[in-house]
Parts: sequence; C-alpha cells; structure tokens
Amino acid sequence: MNFNYELTAVEYIFMGTFLVLYVLYVGRTFLVARALGATARAVVIKFFLRATYFALLIVALLGPFFGEPERDIVAEGKDIMVLVDVSKSMDATDIQPSRLEKVKFELQRLISSLGENRFGLIVFSASPFLQVPLTFDLSAFELFAQSLSTAQVSSTGTDICSALDLCTQKLLQNPSANTSKIILLMTDGENFGTCERKTLASIRQFGLNLFIVGIGTNAGGHIRQKGDWVKDENGQVVTTKLNSAYLRELAMATNGKYFEINNRSNAIAELVSAVNSVESRLIDSRKVAVVSNKYRYFLLAALVLIALDVLVTVTTFQV
Repeated sequence: MNFNYELTAVEYIFMGTFLVLYVLYVGRTFLVARALGATARAVVIKFFLRATYFALLIVALLGPFFGEPERDIVAEGKDIMVLVDVSKSMDATDIQPSRLEKVKFELQRLISSLGENRFGLIVFSASPFLQVPLTFDLSAFELFAQSLSTAQVSSTGTDICSALDLCTQKLLQNPSANTSKIILLMTDGENFGTCERKTLASIRQFGLNLFIVGIGTNAGGHIRQKGDWVKDENGQVVTTKLNSAYLRELAMATNGKYFEINNRSNAIAELVSAVNSVESRLIDSRKVAVVSNKYRYFLLAALVLIALDVLVTVTTFQV
C-alpha cells in the first residue's frame, strides 16, 4: 500500500496528544479501580477500539492507494505553424485599424476555435524568426501573438519565401512523426524574395497543408509613420496594395488554399473549416501512473468502529 501524502508535523502532534492523554486516562482509571478494590480490564478493550479507528482516520487522511497502474495518454490534433508578416506594409490602414492589428484580432479567434492543436509562431519581414516553437501552451502563444509589431524588425522589405523555408525546416525536423502539419501564412503578399523549387517541392512532397490568408485591399492603403504618411523618394505618398495574384499562384504551386480578409469579406470561418477538415493525427503519447485514492474504505471502517464505541457500553469497574 502506498500513500498520496506524507505525515506532517500536524499529524504527529495529534497522534502524540492522543497517546499521551489516553495513557493518562487509562493510568488514572487503573488507580481508581485499585482504590476501590476492583479491576478495570474493560478499559483496555475501549483503548484498542479507539486506537484502531483513530489509526484508520489517519490512514484515510494520507490518501492510500494500491499499486501504480499505467495508462496510455494520447493527444491527437494538428501542428499549426503560423507565419505573420511584420513588414512596414502591414501598418497600412486600408483595413482598420491596420492590417497587422486585424491579424492579431483574427489570431485570437483562431485559437478559441482550434485550441486542441499545437501552435507555433514565425514572424518575418526581410528575414524570418522563430518566435514560438510548437506548443500546447496557447496562453503563451497568444501573449506573443498580441505583442506583434512592425517595430520589432529593423530591416525593410519582405521575403515570404525565406519564412516558408524556415517553417518547412522546423516542421520536418522529425520527419518520422506521423502528425498533420499546417502552415498558416498571413501576409499582404508584398514579396521581394525568390522561392526555391526545393522549398515548394518539400511542401508538396511531405504533405504540408499551406493555407494563405491575404490581408488588405486591391485599392491599397497608406502607411503612417511618426505622425505623417510614408513617402517615396519623389515625395509621393506610398500606397501598398494586397498582392492577391501572387498569393493565389503560391497556393496553387503548393496544392494549398487561399483566403482573404478585406473590408468586404472575412474568410476566417472558411479557414477554420479548412483546418478542421485536415485529419487529426497523433501528436503526443505517453504512459502515466494512474492512482486511485482508497480513503473511503478506511474512513468507512473507522466510522463503523466509532458507532460501535458509542452504542456499546462496557462496565469499566468490575469487582
């Protein structure tokens, strides 16, 4: 028999107090019996009865259990790596309050709808950075996601392809793992990099599901910086537009799917449905010891003995 808890100073104090007081009580009873010229053997019966149910109460308090049976705990779901564009163009206000703020809001909705999966986060502009490795800790993921800002990158430009390459490497680090892997790319489509065929081929070959979410409008928007609109070298206000054509081509090249968020439509519901349509597979499996607290049996035995002690009387002094 094993126990969930250990004896503490409190239990030792109670047991010590019980023994001391009861020994004094028994001793006094025998002294009185001797003075009366009688015997007090019956008090010994009560002593063992009370000591027994007191011990049973202590055992019940410690949470006894028998053996340590093991059980397989299996977690099924998908590995979802989220790629978020944090280049300066994501500050455009064609979607209020800005493209990036809209992304952060929609990520909250995604987590609440797809919370049974593992999430990871890669941010990118001219170069990518792994912000959050794949994790079940969605509170930590959401904390990092809500802190996203275009100010956290110093380089200018956008290289979507380098972000896809890093994401593919991270998802395929353990190629033997039979898990459903999803790449969720959220960007306005401005791209100044070149995608290698190897990266696109890996996405298709290893069955990675690429879902692209285009953020912005075809009319485009302006970027405000330090209280003024960003201007080009000719002094003209810069207009950044959603490059939906490029993103659609990228989705087709990888057997992926394209969704769009603009002022007139929001495809997040369709995205959630598409993610849910991907088969969930084993993410993690481990053996855990499953113990069952058997205190009820000891407590029940103690209550029976307490009732017996209360209901049954014995003659303490016998001539």
